[in-house]
Amino acid sequence: MSRYRGPRLRIVRRLGELPGLTRKNTKNEKPPGEHGTKLRKPSEYAKRLQEKQKLRYNYGVSEKQLLRYVKMSKRVKGATGEVLLQMLEMRLDNTIFRLGMAPTIPAARQLVNHGHICVNGSTVSICSFQVKPGDIITVAQNQKSKKLVEAHIESPGLANVPGHLELDKKNISAKVNGIISRDWVALNLEELLVVEYYSRK
Repeated sequence: MSRYRGPRLRIVRRLGELPGLTRKNTKNEKPPGEHGTKLRKPSEYAKRLQEKQKLRYNYGVSEKQLLRYVKMSKRVKGATGEVLLQMLEMRLDNTIFRLGMAPTIPAARQLVNHGHICVNGSTVSICSFQVKPGDIITVAQNQKSKKLVEAHIESPGLANVPGHLELDKKNISAKVNGIISRDWVALNLEELLVVEYYSRK
């Protein structure tokens, strides 16, 4: 099951800032649990596991889905870690979040699942749908859908729209102009450690 329903700030305390999971900030910097105050040097496996968990929780994908993305990225020409991030960033639910149409990725997923989002004029209800350069993303032509998006588009979860996306706030539509570059990925992550984690799978 890909959706995490537990306490989100607990995950943020453990893994660090995850803009796709929640907009809330925690005042407590210590890791969760009764042993959170004890500082231990993490093992090499623990470091790789932590980086992998950051991807899982930020993008809201299951272990099975993430493993599939890693295998797909290995078959594509280029740095495996960078290709993996590009695949996750080009998911429809993440694209809706990056455009500011939803406050978090789980909220964007709900918009897509409920049929409020259209790609190239057709309603798409699959969150993992990969948007491509040239795709036009719009909101369904009904008042309920527009109100849901308008409430969030003025105060987006992230300050800037990535360079590969073009947003038209007036018509509530967007165009995908290219593939996202690594510089625009809003996550403090060492993707090479994620690839190393799955290297023995």
